[in-house]
Amino acid sequence: MQLDLRTVSIRPKRQTFSHIARRLGADKPASRYQEGTLDLQVTHNFHYRPYWAPQFELFDVRRTAIQMADWYTFKDPRQFYYGTYTLARARQQETTEGAFSFVEERGLVPNLPATVRKQALAVLLPLRHLEWGANMNNDFICAYGYGTAVTQPALFHAMDRLGIAQYLTRIGLTLGSPDDLDAAKQAWLDAPAWQGLRRYVEDTFVLEDWFELFVAQNMVLDGLLYPLAYQHFDVALTQQGGTAVSMLTQFMRDWKAESDKWLDATLKTAAAESPANAAQLHAWVSKWEARALEALAPFATLALGEAGGAALNEVHSQWRGRLTKLGVAPQGAAA
Repeated sequence: MQLDLRTVSIRPKRQTFSHIARRLGADKPASRYQEGTLDLQVTHNFHYRPYWAPQFELFDVRRTAIQMADWYTFKDPRQFYYGTYTLARARQQETTEGAFSFVEERGLVPNLPATVRKQALAVLLPLRHLEWGANMNNDFICAYGYGTAVTQPALFHAMDRLGIAQYLTRIGLTLGSPDDLDAAKQAWLDAPAWQGLRRYVEDTFVLEDWFELFVAQNMVLDGLLYPLAYQHFDVALTQQGGTAVSMLTQFMRDWKAESDKWLDATLKTAAAESPANAAQLHAWVSKWEARALEALAPFATLALGEAGGAALNEVHSQWRGRLTKLGVAPQGAAA
């Protein structure tokens, strides 16, 4: 008996799933990001309308004033789907764990100047409540947004904010004690320096347009707050011997630089879709810019003292430049 072995190359009839092939063509292989993102939004055969908003379908493009001919025009430059997202965050968590271990094993916290430790606790710990609010807001965007290209990264963003809140809690326990967490909560509830930010966050909880919420939370408030809290304040602490604190907040700086790529791409795409979209985004940015600057002025003073006003102006000017490139900068000169 004789056996002849040979290699047979079987060419698949198509390279990807049918809903992807309809967009890209049957002969073009799709990336995992495209397969996990494109055309996954439920669009038909809803069983009922939501009792709390019967004028809408469960998933409805009319939930925002922003209109798109194709909601999958939005793209995440990071190409995040579940697999790549979790791998990226796992690597960052390993780095952050290493920073905490280094600080604790080298005994850097006891050597921190008392004033630096006190200032770090006073400025950073109440922010964990703001991060919880940001988690809630991005959960809302995921729940009521339209199109997986929008809702998927919004959910990742929501979980990141919860993680940052946990890191801030851990920083509080590393630098202080559970009593400092209680004091930070009381400051968030009662201290005058925090009431503007608290009101801003709580007012965003009742926004009904999910894209306005995206602007108010992710573009305006975070765009102004993060450079103040994790760049200017970080430099001020480092100059006073607080390098250990800087190591513990590295995740926040890296995460913001990465997340801005998605935020900028989303806003730029929406503005470029139509003049009506651009006008609506201008209006929202202008509205929430004024609110954010008013809320952040006491925070800037708390964090940086007399230099707080100048730092806020610098951050604001840089933020305006960023929005100008995206085509949604408010009218008028920066402060």
